[in-house]
Amino acid sequence: MMKRTALPSQTPVSGVPGRFRGPFARWPRGADAVLAAAMFLATVFLEEAPGDALRVRPITEVPVPVLLLYAVAAGALYRRRREPLAVLAVALAAWGPTLGSIYSTGGGFVIVALYSAGRYAADTRRSRLAAAAGFAAAITALVTDGLLHSSPWGDVGFGAVVMFVAWYIGRRLRLRAERRARRGEEQAAEARRIVAEERTHIARELHDVVAHRVSMMTVQAGAARMVAAQDPQEALDAMAAVEEAGRQALDELRHLLGVLRPDADRDRLGPQPRLADLHQLVEQVREAGLDVSVTGDVQAALPARVELSAYRIVQEALTNVLKHSGPRTRAEVRLSFESGGLTIEVLDDGRGAAVQSVSAGAHGGVPGHGIVGMRERALLLGGSLDAGPRPGGGFRLAAHLPTGGEPA
Repeated sequence: MMKRTALPSQTPVSGVPGRFRGPFARWPRGADAVLAAAMFLATVFLEEAPGDALRVRPITEVPVPVLLLYAVAAGALYRRRREPLAVLAVALAAWGPTLGSIYSTGGGFVIVALYSAGRYAADTRRSRLAAAAGFAAAITALVTDGLLHSSPWGDVGFGAVVMFVAWYIGRRLRLRAERRARRGEEQAAEARRIVAEERTHIARELHDVVAHRVSMMTVQAGAARMVAAQDPQEALDAMAAVEEAGRQALDELRHLLGVLRPDADRDRLGPQPRLADLHQLVEQVREAGLDVSVTGDVQAALPARVELSAYRIVQEALTNVLKHSGPRTRAEVRLSFESGGLTIEVLDDGRGAAVQSVSAGAHGGVPGHGIVGMRERALLLGGSLDAGPRPGGGFRLAAHLPTGGEPA
């Protein structure tokens, strides 16, 4: 039938941790400014010492032209998200004049720029060629610096690996972000399709309710016309019934405004299920093996649209319990009348054979029709619907349907 899953845009279920977002995602500009400053200070004040150690050097030992090169490279890092390839070019240009000297510590700028090129450069043929050229230039500069310093080839090779890994990590993160964005777009499109489909189905059902009332009005009006001459009082009673049915039909039509119904009239006209028919539904799911109980008044007089939506919500909720939690699950349907509307609560203990599939679907699957369709029914009546796992296991669905409210 339909999966019991939530849309990405929904409010997360209490107790379920959200996706971690570090400072570079929360405050990108501020984080890039801090990164640029940290890289500048590290490049200026740190240099290699004998024995592969680092030492702090006074700023007075760094020539002013070299300081300017460091400042330009560091300043460019602030733009690494918007213009990653230009930043890579600036970092390489600033590193070039220092190659072979004791001030050739600007390779750190190039490593960050390579990561940024992989992470933020546009995925076009021109950008890929530019990134490849930048990577080749970085390796060439690294080899040149190693030759000028007579560095061991192992150190040069390690530096080349670091540069490649920086670019590769950036590229992998970009691909992951693109896939995540595509999944979000696909889920949003699927949700829109489900909403449109469910609105069509709801429009068809409510149309059938209105058509049934109009048919009754036609019969009552015909009867009144036939007896008007012989029994005026009976004719008046019939016309009063026509008036009441007309008011109810207009009330139903008011809730159909804004819902587009295509030409797919396969369902027959006729009265739709009501809350009084819940006992038949309960018997059906009990025969399927679900232990379900109903508490509350199912005989209360409610507008037909509310009774229809309530019945469908309970039907879908019990179907989901049977499908996802298995026939050994215990479920309870609670109906209560408060705050000018009907409140429906469907609880299950989630102890059936398929309980794990619910948890998996509710936390990362593709959204199904179940929650989306039931929520759409509630919203069209001006109500609300919440659903999510219960703290002690199982699932809880709660819907509030106003009996006289405006549709959302």
